Amino acid sequence: MEDLIRSIVLGIIQGLTEFLPVSSSGHLELGKFFMSDDSLAEESMLMTVTLHAATALSTLVVFRKDVLEIIQGLFQFKWNEEFIFSLKIIVSMIPAALVGILLEDQIEALFNKQILLVGLMLIVTGVLLFFADRAKDTGKKVSYGNAFLIGIAQAIAILPGISRSGATISTSVLLGIDRERAARFSFLMVVPLIFGKMAKDLLSGEMAAASSSFAELSLGFVAAFVTGLLACTWMIKLVKNSNLTYFSIYCFIVAAIAIAAYYL
Repeated sequence: MEDLIRSIVLGIIQGLTEFLPVSSSGHLELGKFFMSDDSLAEESMLMTVTLHAATALSTLVVFRKDVLEIIQGLFQFKWNEEFIFSLKIIVSMIPAALVGILLEDQIEALFNKQILLVGLMLIVTGVLLFFADRAKDTGKKVSYGNAFLIGIAQAIAILPGISRSGATISTSVLLGIDRERAARFSFLMVVPLIFGKMAKDLLSGEMAAASSSFAELSLGFVAAFVTGLLACTWMIKLVKNSNLTYFSIYCFIVAAIAIAAYYL
């Protein structure tokens, strides 16, 4: 029963923090630390990937019209807005895909209650959000060059404690991209990577080797999916209304707690 409750709690943490710019991976690592979760790194990664799959699915639900238009445009092979947007999504995936392939073992080692790293990276996230909230609002669209730079931000956000949505949205806004477009692009660009990671792990048999039960993974998945739906919708409104400073302050507070917990 304790394991099931822990899975639900982790699912709720993931669902809320995947879209809110406060680092879902960092909060998951802190959650595991304070709940004395002694999972090995690969087992921890299994739960992390499962919860990320849930929030990827919630993204598809929230942006279902956008996704359908992109898929239709891509397979029509016409040089239209949907096809161009799809190409930019692909460009944005390149940095994170390369990092994931070339540094897979090193990345897994980071997901083992490295709360000092989480605390330091949360400070980085807080600084990014602070400056992004003060950036001049413009109506620029995402260019191919911008897509690659945002992709680099997403690759760096693999580090636990750096918010993926915070890093990508902040980078977009600092590049002068319209805030609503920034949020939309940020949430859509991660979906192919998550499902690609899931497919890779299934084919390699890594998931089957982990000890997390089906019930634990299922409850965590459902909790992350439901809370993800709510957080994704909320976050779009927050970015549009320039309310990122509050999350910056929150990141600084959680960073202080993480660093203090490491030394105490």
